[in-house]
Amino acid sequence: MAEIDSQDVAELKSPGEVTQSGALPADRHGLLQHSREFLDFFWDIAKPQQETRLEATEKLLEYLRTRPQGSEMKYALKRLITGLGVGRETARPCYSLALAQLLQSFEDIPLCSILQQIQEKYDLRQVKKATMRPALFGNLFGVLALFQSGRLVKDQEALMKSVKLLQVLALHYNHLQEQPQKALVDILSEVPEAMLQEILPKVLKGDLNMTLSSPERLELFLLAQQKVPAKLENMMGSVNLFSDENVPRLVNVLRMAATAAKKERKLPPVALGLLRLALKEDKFPQFWKEVVEQGLLKKQSWPASYLCFRLLGVALPLLSKEQLQMVMRGDLIRHYGEHMVTAKPPNQFRFGPEMDKYVGTFLEGCQDDPERQLAVLVAFSSVTNQGLPVVPTVWRVVQFLSPPAVQGYVAWLQDMFLQPNLDSLVDFSTTNQKKAQDASLHVPERAVSRLRKWLIHRLVSIVDNTHLEKEDALVEQVARFCLFHSFFVTKKPTSQVPETKQQFSFPLESQSREVVSNAFFSLLQTLSTHFKQAPGQTQRGQSWAYRLVQWADKLLNHSRSVTTVLPFTTQQHQAWDRMLQTLRDLEAHSTEARAAAFQHLLLLVGIHLFKSPAESCDLLDDIQTCIKKSLGEKTRRSRTKAINSQEPPWVEVLVEILLALLAQPSHLMRQVARSVFGHICSHLTPHALQLILDVLNPETSQDEDENVVVTDDSDEKQLENAEDKSDDSEDNKNAESEDESEEEEESEEEDRDGDVDQGFREQLMAVLQAGKALGGADSEDEEELGDEAMMALDQSLASLFAEQKLRIQARRDEKNKLQKEKMLRRDFQIRVLDLIEVLVTKQPENPLVLQLLQPLLRIIRRSMRTSSCQQEQELLHKTARIFTHHLCRARRYCHDLGDLVETLHTQVEQLVQQASRQADSSVALYHFNASLYLLRVLKGSSGEGCAPETQKKPRAGTDTSPKPKGPQTASCLDWNLVTPVYSSALSSFLTKRNSPLTVPMFLSLFSRHPVLCKSLLPILVQHVAGPARPRHQAQACLLLQKTLSMRELRACFEDPEWKQLIGQILAKVSENLRALGHAQTKAEHQKELSSLELLNTLFRSVLHEKLTLDLTGLLGVLQGQQQSLQQSLRQGEHSTGSSRLYDLYWQAMKVLGVQRPKLEKKDTKEVPSAVQSPMSMKRKKKGFLPETKKRKKRKSEDVAQEEGAKPTATAEGQPPSTGKKKKRKRAKDKAPAQSQVNGTPAVKRPAPDTSTLDPSTPAKTPKLQKKHQKPSQVNGATPVSPVEPAVKKKHQKALLKKEVSGKLPQSALPRKKARLSLASRSPSLFQSMARKKKVQMKKVKRS
Repeated sequence: MAEIDSQDVAELKSPGEVTQSGALPADRHGLLQHSREFLDFFWDIAKPQQETRLEATEKLLEYLRTRPQGSEMKYALKRLITGLGVGRETARPCYSLALAQLLQSFEDIPLCSILQQIQEKYDLRQVKKATMRPALFGNLFGVLALFQSGRLVKDQEALMKSVKLLQVLALHYNHLQEQPQKALVDILSEVPEAMLQEILPKVLKGDLNMTLSSPERLELFLLAQQKVPAKLENMMGSVNLFSDENVPRLVNVLRMAATAAKKERKLPPVALGLLRLALKEDKFPQFWKEVVEQGLLKKQSWPASYLCFRLLGVALPLLSKEQLQMVMRGDLIRHYGEHMVTAKPPNQFRFGPEMDKYVGTFLEGCQDDPERQLAVLVAFSSVTNQGLPVVPTVWRVVQFLSPPAVQGYVAWLQDMFLQPNLDSLVDFSTTNQKKAQDASLHVPERAVSRLRKWLIHRLVSIVDNTHLEKEDALVEQVARFCLFHSFFVTKKPTSQVPETKQQFSFPLESQSREVVSNAFFSLLQTLSTHFKQAPGQTQRGQSWAYRLVQWADKLLNHSRSVTTVLPFTTQQHQAWDRMLQTLRDLEAHSTEARAAAFQHLLLLVGIHLFKSPAESCDLLDDIQTCIKKSLGEKTRRSRTKAINSQEPPWVEVLVEILLALLAQPSHLMRQVARSVFGHICSHLTPHALQLILDVLNPETSQDEDENVVVTDDSDEKQLENAEDKSDDSEDNKNAESEDESEEEEESEEEDRDGDVDQGFREQLMAVLQAGKALGGADSEDEEELGDEAMMALDQSLASLFAEQKLRIQARRDEKNKLQKEKMLRRDFQIRVLDLIEVLVTKQPENPLVLQLLQPLLRIIRRSMRTSSCQQEQELLHKTARIFTHHLCRARRYCHDLGDLVETLHTQVEQLVQQASRQADSSVALYHFNASLYLLRVLKGSSGEGCAPETQKKPRAGTDTSPKPKGPQTASCLDWNLVTPVYSSALSSFLTKRNSPLTVPMFLSLFSRHPVLCKSLLPILVQHVAGPARPRHQAQACLLLQKTLSMRELRACFEDPEWKQLIGQILAKVSENLRALGHAQTKAEHQKELSSLELLNTLFRSVLHEKLTLDLTGLLGVLQGQQQSLQQSLRQGEHSTGSSRLYDLYWQAMKVLGVQRPKLEKKDTKEVPSAVQSPMSMKRKKKGFLPETKKRKKRKSEDVAQEEGAKPTATAEGQPPSTGKKKKRKRAKDKAPAQSQVNGTPAVKRPAPDTSTLDPSTPAKTPKLQKKHQKPSQVNGATPVSPVEPAVKKKHQKALLKKEVSGKLPQSALPRKKARLSLASRSPSLFQSMARKKKVQMKKVKRS
């Protein structure tokens, strides 16, 4: 650093830059800044943020490139070498990396000199014991920096010295562990072969025992074996690492490497080197069986197991097909499967995601070898736990399969489903499963059932995978396979149906067939959403569902070879045939979107005919009838059926069908119902809508549960997956069983205590009394009871408690049943809300939408009260979203009301009243927004139902400009009916103590309907002052403040009316301000704030409109409260808003012509500073004395002259000088003039209590003040001195304009002070300040 400073001084004092006066050059400050920036680089290099480190290193290199021969380079090298051994462990690698990049950028720096500096800095022979560890790390990171620069392998001298240094560092194992050996191996791996042959004898000894003593030495041996095998053979002779005597030592070395790499979670290089050597020497089977499976896995430890798993993942691309089969059927893959079953992610590390990466990398790398891909995928799928594969059904690595491998994998899955070969599986059982005594858990039928469930889901997941390339033939093959085995059974094989040739080795159970059926419908949903085929890609552009129905019809026609699982009746066969005919008829309307939706619905219900024939048969007949009616066709009626004139419309029937479909827990059904309803909602009738609303009505839905039966498959799914879940969690059950049992016992005890009733107590007392009577003893001692009496009493008590336990269990079951039914109803209502969403989205102009307000509000009210469970919250959120975004905020709405005008007016009144009666403001907001929506509908609608008074009322009542009259005359909104409703609500809001209505509600009303706002303004003005509560007065002031600034409201008033309104509000505000500064509560303080804010808003309106008002009384009120306001501010009452209140007060006073007094802080500091002695100042401050201290010292010597002399001249008349005293004088001279410009009196000390106006002075409007008076005269200040230049007067006029416009001018005085302080930082002033300091210090010592 000294060198840098000397260099800077030399540069600064160069002959060409030194001035004659001896001052330093002006560029000195920039050079100092560069040096400071240069030093900051080294601080940033050691920071933990990687981006900061890299940025600092890059900037350091750029800085050094500009001056490579300067002293900065020497300092940078010295500083980086010093950082290699700092105490912070995180900083050492940062400095090492920076040094490496520096050496890489500047290749002219010799590495030997850097290595010599490192060894001199961290000399291990002279270092003390306390600093041994940093010195060791300094040497290590120094060598690593040389290696990372990329130049070490090119410099043989530096390389040899680095190798020797690393060998010395390897002796300090306690501090450095195996890091020197690892660094040596990394360096030698980059060295050329010729140089390696020269170095190898110095780093590797010929003793094999020494080589097999540590992973680093063995890794060095493997490196030599790979690069210079001839040299290694000359040194050590022929070495067989995989001999019987070397295998145990190899196992120990690998265990050591696994333990060392435990935290890093990566494969040690020595393991990969042994694997490559075994493959090279054709000794892989021996290595895998003896070293890996019989060695590392013999004494199981998780670090060794993870090393084996990683070795397996790395070995996949290196092995042949035969070697893969050997590895994937050994003990290691079985151990991996057991780990996958027993390991749980929260508490234990699970290797599955890491293995997925290895498998994905292998599959992606061998796209041209489908046989190896298929072998690995089948091998992993064959690792099973009692029949259930350990890999998930949805496996992302499948996306890397080539098309031939996908075809082969699908064929293997289907063959295993039909004829499970349990012997080909690598099956295992966990420790807890082996301990289980239940023999049914180990039968082959159970393993087959578990395997088939996994296989069918894996088949479906292959089709679901959108990243996997599949052909249509493969998709059709999987779909036909799932459909056939879901609903059909083979009688005898036939060549026309290939699926009949496949026979089951184990019969397909009904439970497994149900799983296949559910998987098929999941596949059908995927085909309907992700595989929408365009015309030309399939037969006649048909959908997948249509193709599957045609193939199912083909199977039905082969009744001799194939039959359905649930046999069809004649009626069901006829329904199926009619469905096919209807589908053919719909093809004539294929261009219509409605026909496509009906076709999708018909296909889906037709496929469900195989699952539930009785229900689907009736649905098919009704759907076909509705489709024909909707398309304008007449239905054919049989002779036996008479024409019923009271037959419900087809829309209502179809709505009932859609509701029945939504009752099924199928996402595909939900999508189809939404699609169909979107096409029929334009034909919706009030009764059809009421069918939907009856489901959503919470009151009726709880009592009328028999209308819609909600089905749930959760019980079946739980039964299906119960065994799987129980088996998978058996290994973790024992650890938690004790805690869970204790908790269950405690909960059971609490339930028993809570369920005990008075009847049970009476029965218990009766049994006890009977036991005493049976004993025949009158005494109360229990010892007198005989054995028979005690046995009888025990039996009676046991039977009594058994009955009580049954009663308690029955209550619990009933409670759970009710809870489950409630959950099903909520799920059903959530699904039915889809229909409401479709209606309000696609038909917002339908008058039926207006009937949705009250049902949706009813759901919101009920859910807000009981939104504890997740389903209630989901129902509430969805209802609120539909109500707010799709209904109230919709851009389109109903414009043709017809006879609904009177009804809607009544509904508006009901909604506002309901909003006023709510206990929660959030619920009231929904009701209030609903009323605003109806006002919008009424205002934007026109028709014959509108009364003539409604058209004439806005003209006579509002007296507005022609623009607002136009739309009002054509609307159906009757202001005579609406105004009293909101007037009552506003009065309630401003009088009730706890009103659910809020200010934003009325602001929204006023902004949308300014005509209504004009009618409600008198109520607001009335409540600004008077007997109302302070909180209500504050709310009224706030509403008026926000309302008066709306342009729409101003358009409803004529100028005289607006002026009269402003005057009335000013009178009310003046009445409030008479108590300004006397607030005792928070509400009163808020009232004062709101009143002043309203007053300022009124002043802005007066200025903008240029109104002429008499503000004399208001000025007197404000001036009369100034003293109390200042007193409350000093006392700190309501300190959170006191400063805001004070600012608002002076903002209003400024408009009235009174300027706010400014506090001069400089004078307040003079008094205490004059008392302090020089000695106290010396003890307080060290170094440079503050400028204020020096001024006070000089002023104290000549106070009389300073007080008497008050110059009035401007700064232009004073001579230039560099001294601080004269500059200070100029600043003081500018202050009075500036204060006069700003319109404030030039006072020496603050006097806030005396700067008031004469109350008798009349206060006129700002317009009159601007014409007749100057601000200085209004404020009571002295007029401007005639000595001021013309420029100052122009500036004053500009400031006067700003004051009249209501904007606060910014004073120029702080800017001048800032400039003065910046100008005082020149080097000459630094020197003058230093001289003054020396003089004053001498005076202090003398005194």
